[in-house]
Amino acid sequence: MRVLVTGGAGFIGSNLVETLLQDERVAFVRVLDNLATGSLQNISSFLDNKKFEFIEGDIRSYQTCVTACAGIDRISHQAALGSVPRSINDPLTTNEVNITGTLNIFTAAKENGVKRVVYAASSSTYGDHPGLPKVEDTIGKPLSPYAVTKYVNELYAGVYASLYNIELIGLRYFNIFGPRQNPNGPYAAVIPLFAEALIKNKPPTINGDGSHSRDFTYVANAVQANILSLFTDNKEAVNQVYNIACGEQTSLLQLFNGLKMEANSSLEPIHGPERKGDVKHSLANIDKATKLLGYDPLITVKEGLKKTFQWYSKREAQAGS
Repeated sequence: MRVLVTGGAGFIGSNLVETLLQDERVAFVRVLDNLATGSLQNISSFLDNKKFEFIEGDIRSYQTCVTACAGIDRISHQAALGSVPRSINDPLTTNEVNITGTLNIFTAAKENGVKRVVYAASSSTYGDHPGLPKVEDTIGKPLSPYAVTKYVNELYAGVYASLYNIELIGLRYFNIFGPRQNPNGPYAAVIPLFAEALIKNKPPTINGDGSHSRDFTYVANAVQANILSLFTDNKEAVNQVYNIACGEQTSLLQLFNGLKMEANSSLEPIHGPERKGDVKHSLANIDKATKLLGYDPLITVKEGLKKTFQWYSKREAQAGS
């Protein structure tokens, strides 16, 4: 198999590339990334691998997508602009990357005869639907431009699957965390921010009272879901959308306290205002992914937090030495 990973220099993408390069079924891995939110540091250890190729380019350019898809058997489409706040502040760029960019990849895949595209969907698609746990076929109205873009991806995937005989699998990620997640910048995710704060002994800000809860999911579980989706032979499993999570609910305060224990710290957080467009609670039902893909999240939130904190601590120590 020759695999293209868009956004492969990013957080989830680079973890996936690392696993693909070790997979005997994979002859070649090409990464397409514009390095807007990803970094060369994430893929530097792969650059000398004969199975690896890097193209610096933007999914907003259709011709770039056509070139990247040439000679490819499978695509893992991870490139996107994440973050609800970013999409509220700049809906146009979020739309260009997440909708036009994804449509470019789907179309380039079709034109190049790529058999299957696995794409990163999002739990934000559930929107204002209050039901818990979240089940794939029951969604509400989107609460942010970001959520709209991820839902439109799913709609396009359904249309392309029915019109063009291409297999598409969407993975609705629930708050993925782990090594290589960037703690810098205004739209950094909460876990790297907490880890960095604890390492530097500076109180982090929690938006709201800390009772907001999520189904936090360690990155190795998301990688497992991508590998299963790329290689499944189960005809029922294709042209579907799946929740990718742990099926566990953790509040922001519980999360911070878990990291605090790892850091052996007595630091207390500061509480700020709630963020616009935020879903209050999220929890996934993962039965569908388990049944059709054989998905089995092996790393618990507690174990994942431990691994993640160790990674950030080590990185901080190396930066300081």
